[in-house]
Amino acid sequence: MENFSTDAYKPKEIAERIEQISISKSVTDLSKIFVLALLAGAFIAFASVFYTVVIHNSTMSPGITRLVGGLSFCLGLILVVIAGAELFTGNNLLIMAYVDKKITLKQIAANWSVAFIGNLIGSLGVVFLIYLSDHWLMTSGTVGAKAVLIANDKVNLSFTAAFARGILCNALVCLAVWLCFACHSVTDKILAILFPITAFVTMGFEHCVANMYFIPAGIIAQYNPEIMKAVGTTDLSHLNFTGFMANLLPVTLGNMVGGSIFVGLVYWFIYLKE
Repeated sequence: MENFSTDAYKPKEIAERIEQISISKSVTDLSKIFVLALLAGAFIAFASVFYTVVIHNSTMSPGITRLVGGLSFCLGLILVVIAGAELFTGNNLLIMAYVDKKITLKQIAANWSVAFIGNLIGSLGVVFLIYLSDHWLMTSGTVGAKAVLIANDKVNLSFTAAFARGILCNALVCLAVWLCFACHSVTDKILAILFPITAFVTMGFEHCVANMYFIPAGIIAQYNPEIMKAVGTTDLSHLNFTGFMANLLPVTLGNMVGGSIFVGLVYWFIYLKE
């Protein structure tokens, strides 16, 4: 029987645990991966809704507002890790098992593809339910106005900026997941998630799954006249499907680089490479 310890797992043990989980994920039935990915997309969307409501009429300084919003957004990864779900960005750590020749390129591509599609559908499902609920009309439409403005900021990023913010974001997300593998309890995992996720949100980095909610939400909300009264005269010419794709592509690529290379491959080289 393995000796039980309440001490955190050491970095080499974390790397070994992630590799074993990656092998398990690679042979899990893809239909189960898809359903778990739907959940992850919904969980991150819930966090995005929560974030929008929390900051929409804040009178605090921009930095403190972002900090409080970041703490709220932690809900998403907490639900993914504790409740169990398949998040595309966290699954970028499967690269560790691939380069160690424990899983194949076909297995990793299948997991990432199914997780990405499931995350997208799960996020869009929450967008649809939020639309039906008239949630965006809270406080005279200012919640919806904030959703529009958040989305508009994202679709106006340049390719380079979106890509770089994607790298920085998923480096922190995967570090949060890495830290969770050092933990023994639910409380440990929640505390491990709080600082990296709060940091990436506060600093304005870009997460592809979060944007699967934020941008479609803004696109839909802009067609409500009451919401647009609260938005004002902001230029929304890029807030459309083309703008969504122009953001999602570089952010996704950046997330893959940040998670797979800056975290996964670096820690593989340090702790697993013979």
